[in-house]
Amino acid sequence: MSKLRAGKTTSQVVSGEAAPRVVGWEDLDEDGLPDVAELRTHSDRENFRRWMTGIAEWQFDRINDLWSVEQRDCAGLVRFAWREALRRHDRRWFQAMTRGGAGGPEIEMLAPDLKGYTLDRSPLGEKLFRVDYGRFEPGDLAAGRFSDFADARTLKNHNTRRVGRDVRVALPGDLLFFHQPWVQTYPYHVMLFLGKARREGDGAEDWVVYHTGGAPAQRGPRGEMRKVRVSTLREHPDPRWHPTAANRHFLGYYRLRILE
Repeated sequence: MSKLRAGKTTSQVVSGEAAPRVVGWEDLDEDGLPDVAELRTHSDRENFRRWMTGIAEWQFDRINDLWSVEQRDCAGLVRFAWREALRRHDRRWFQAMTRGGAGGPEIEMLAPDLKGYTLDRSPLGEKLFRVDYGRFEPGDLAAGRFSDFADARTLKNHNTRRVGRDVRVALPGDLLFFHQPWVQTYPYHVMLFLGKARREGDGAEDWVVYHTGGAPAQRGPRGEMRKVRVSTLREHPDPRWHPTAANRHFLGYYRLRILE
């Protein structure tokens, strides 16, 4: 399939799934993304979720060198897992991930690659993240309304949709957002919902993974990776981190717009 270009349309024929429709630079659902940049089939959405959650969980086992030190914070984990989930997972990719440090039996084929598009055929190129409000217009890319970088607030405001504050609505790959307004530099924090953990999950279905982040001027390691159950977070000694409806600092579970 050739790379998608502005002004063109495409249709995806996927065996055994609903009849495809022609999509282009329209934004029929008015979510700020061109329809052609969304994952249109159930299989693509499910495979993306498996890759994104698996790659994020690998970083808990051992952070990969492909994830640059300057990008290692809570939103950086989401960006890294999102971008790597969209790549073609060929031999070269697996070799790079192994050299990067995750290594071992955890590096495995998590799911088929996406059929709609991969990063090298992305209609948005590397600028995956919307950074401004509004419905998508063909001039948005040139106007700088998409970027290869998005902090936690930008991910929440422009790239996700809130689905609720109860863990029962969450699907793998959804994001949990917290807001601590008195923290002037980084008031927003994001975690990635795994559901079932691939390793050492004890059969539980409420695991999350996240990076604690750190100030840019901080010397030494900038935070660390953590993997914990939602039920454990509810018992956190600081109630501001409880993922419950009673905690006004917990904003809820949010779903990536490319999955809708």
